Amino acid sequence: MIYHLLYPWHEQYHFLNVFKYITFRATYAVITALLLSFLFGPSFIAFLVRKSFGERIRPDVPEHHRPKAGTPTMGGLLIVFSFVLPAILWADISSYSVMAAVLCVILFGAIGLADDATKLKDGKGMKAKSKMLLMLAACVPVLGLIAAEEGLDGSLTRLYIPFFKNFQPDLGWLYFVFAALVIVGASNAVNLTDGLDGLAIGPIIVAFAAYTFISYVSGHAAFSSYLQIPFIKGVGEVTVLCGAVAGASLGFLWYNAYPAQMFMGNTGSVPLGALLGVVAILTKHEIILLLIGGIFVVEALSVIIQVSYFKMTRKRVFLMAPIHHHFEKLGWPEPKVTIRFWIVSVLLALLSLSTLKLR
Repeated sequence: MIYHLLYPWHEQYHFLNVFKYITFRATYAVITALLLSFLFGPSFIAFLVRKSFGERIRPDVPEHHRPKAGTPTMGGLLIVFSFVLPAILWADISSYSVMAAVLCVILFGAIGLADDATKLKDGKGMKAKSKMLLMLAACVPVLGLIAAEEGLDGSLTRLYIPFFKNFQPDLGWLYFVFAALVIVGASNAVNLTDGLDGLAIGPIIVAFAAYTFISYVSGHAAFSSYLQIPFIKGVGEVTVLCGAVAGASLGFLWYNAYPAQMFMGNTGSVPLGALLGVVAILTKHEIILLLIGGIFVVEALSVIIQVSYFKMTRKRVFLMAPIHHHFEKLGWPEPKVTIRFWIVSVLLALLSLSTLKLR
């Protein structure tokens, strides 16, 4: 919005030329999101407390989680607000990529909010099948906007494989099925990771920081040519979005760090994961998401393995799933689990970025 309001005056006021630079707008998107989180965080926590929107603790979690009962949840609303406003202010809102990302956060945020609201009433939340159908339905308009992005040309349905620059299979209409699975899969994986104070939001910040770099070089003809990665016209605007969500997440971490003053709930984890999937699709780096979001992948796999193995043998592979609870059962203090997962996520992100030149 600011871009459209001020940049047209750049010929009369040359200092307004800064608004054409993606790095400038991305930086201020981070700052704006961070300030919004700090400004509204305390009053939002007080609001959640007044409304008695407190977390219900599962009976099977480790004993030291019991005191967390009643901690304000639905904190994801603060993340959504602190992302959407800077995204609208600093990004080019005429871009279909920007529209798709903002719509994704709103739709998946609404699904997460409905799930949290249901959980507060009955302690269970939405049925898994209903939630999955709503997620798949939300993918339709989001992918429609991505397909409408003119800058993607005919490359939209191509799948770019790391290390193989000449192997780019065209999936045709099957790509949209694949893309929906990426979005829904990422959403659920982040949701499963959100089980300890600060555990999910740390790797989220790291992942979006990595995609900030990827989106910038993918939208820059010279850099993408040098790295031999797909050049995607207009995807540079995603850099601003990644900055906004990183800033919003960093601001939320201020309140979510151990011991947490509030939890993001499904209202936060569901849209954050979905947005991560959308950004991977927009930048044509869907496969590398498995590495950048490796923590989320391992958390999701631990649940799949645990459930599948238990159904077959009535035995467990892990002491408890998701895997962060396994380490708690081994005696690791909660902050140690969180910090070590953060360290691993940073290492995975750096490893992912190093692959950009390996073609």
